Amino acid sequence: MSTVTRVEGPVGARPDLIRIGTRGSALAISQTTTVAEAIAAATGIDVVLVTVKTEGDVSRQSLSQLGGTGVFVSALRDALIGDRCDIAVHSLKDLPTAPCPGISLGAIPVRADARDALCARDGKTLADLPHGASVGTGSPRRAAQLLCARPDLNVRDLRGNVDTRLRRVENDLDAVVLAAAGLDRIGRSSAITERFALDRTPGAPGQGALALEVRESDLAREPYATAFAALNDSEARASALAERELLAALEAGCAAPVGATARIAGDRLLLSATVYRLDGAESLTASADCQLPAGADTAETGGTASDAAAVDLGRRVAFDLLERGAASLAPLGSAR
Repeated sequence: MSTVTRVEGPVGARPDLIRIGTRGSALAISQTTTVAEAIAAATGIDVVLVTVKTEGDVSRQSLSQLGGTGVFVSALRDALIGDRCDIAVHSLKDLPTAPCPGISLGAIPVRADARDALCARDGKTLADLPHGASVGTGSPRRAAQLLCARPDLNVRDLRGNVDTRLRRVENDLDAVVLAAAGLDRIGRSSAITERFALDRTPGAPGQGALALEVRESDLAREPYATAFAALNDSEARASALAERELLAALEAGCAAPVGATARIAGDRLLLSATVYRLDGAESLTASADCQLPAGADTAETGGTASDAAAVDLGRRVAFDLLERGAASLAPLGSAR
């Protein structure tokens, strides 16, 4: 029976072992372990988790100062290219939208809750917070959305792992906003006092989804092809690709004040996106949908026809936003 283990140091490549690179946070280990167990079950091969330290894990600067959430990705990609791991697992929303030479997207598993979650003192919702309440977030998008809903709030920059952020609610903050998926994955759902509705407060493009990256040369090789076929979810893939292409076409960074929500209804893929002014005083929303090709792809692997339809939808919504003046609201045109 295949096993899943975790190590701190380097592990040499072996044909009877799959090495999965992960950040060392509790959330990253939790979500990567779930992926590793699924890969071990699908392939019958032992899996080891290789911990990789990233700049985003050690720096105390804000994400905007560091250059966005892509700082969590580069070290894992370096480990992949350097043959220190065979697969890298990321939170999809952290991935820069520009292609990375030598690396391919292997799979997007079933998506978790894409909503943002408020964790507040005394079980309060956003509407219940007192006037001028202090709310922590490290995301310019979340800050803009909070101020759009409640201009009176004192929005404070926030860094650290999930538990560090939650402890701030016990100390100097009235509430923090985190991804619901992360809290669910590490068993901290009880800290949530409100899950924001996606139609009013869209999450970051790709939020709640994971991305499995692999060296381009290994994408179609075994045992990786079997692993990716087992883990890839066609609905999560189409939704995430539409949201990410929207971000790419807007030329917006991972931390830009852009919220997007894609979903499948019947044979159609629907995408809605909102661009915010950083102070939350203005926003602009656009929506569109497309028909997904019937019978062109499989649920196991996604496929080029559905991928192309999702990418085209993302571009159309982005161009609509740009034509209507989105670039005057947010810092678009940044590095991806």
